[in-house]
Amino acid sequence: MRTMKPAIVLLHSSMSSKAQWAALSTQLADRYRCIPLDLLGYGAAPFPSAAASAGYVHTLAHEAEAINAALSTALAPDEPFHLVGHSYGGASALHLARQAPDRVLSLALHEPVAFHLLPAHDASKREITGVVDTILAAPSDRDATRIFIDYWNRPGSFDAAPPAAQDKMIAMIAKVKLDFQALLGEPVAFADLADLKVRTLVMAGQHSPISTRGLAPQLAAALPNATVLETRGAHMGPITHGDAINPVIAAFIGA
Repeated sequence: MRTMKPAIVLLHSSMSSKAQWAALSTQLADRYRCIPLDLLGYGAAPFPSAAASAGYVHTLAHEAEAINAALSTALAPDEPFHLVGHSYGGASALHLARQAPDRVLSLALHEPVAFHLLPAHDASKREITGVVDTILAAPSDRDATRIFIDYWNRPGSFDAAPPAAQDKMIAMIAKVKLDFQALLGEPVAFADLADLKVRTLVMAGQHSPISTRGLAPQLAAALPNATVLETRGAHMGPITHGDAINPVIAAFIGA
């Protein structure tokens, strides 16, 4: 009888797609069934259909609903899986793990942007809310995209990109704004993580902004079975430094 390989579900960052996990999926393919998913509004996934409605508020529950719908065809009912998430995908993974803790075998998070966990006075929370306010107040989608890209990469990153790449990023800024709405509106605090006992790795880049560098150790401390690890690069490390970070994720899953 053929034994099915363990499954790994991979969730990407904002303004990205499941393609960001191609190298890691290839590296793990001999031992695992890798299931990278496009989050709502990215890659081949549709933009939230209700977003045009007056009063619509995007939530991580909307993301989880779409993820679960995709997994219903990719996994057997109640089949367990390892869960990997980066940035917005990391926050979505954390929500999913709280929703179905018995199914998640391990949780590997690179800078999950779960800013809702932080109290208002925290320096990381103050920084990111300032960035979000600036993005929302930007006079154009181009300006908003420049602020977003330069914050998570480095100043000048957006203007240095080819025009076609700039246009692709600008086309996704509307979803980025919904992502921030979901992240800051999630009604969960650190204390709510006490029962999430899944083995967890929380990674943070050595050159990342204070918003995520400050959050990572606090998140690891709030989870009963978590470790925190500094990685090469910055917030976009899984993309820019995959050669260093992918082996760390693979080793953690296989431990």
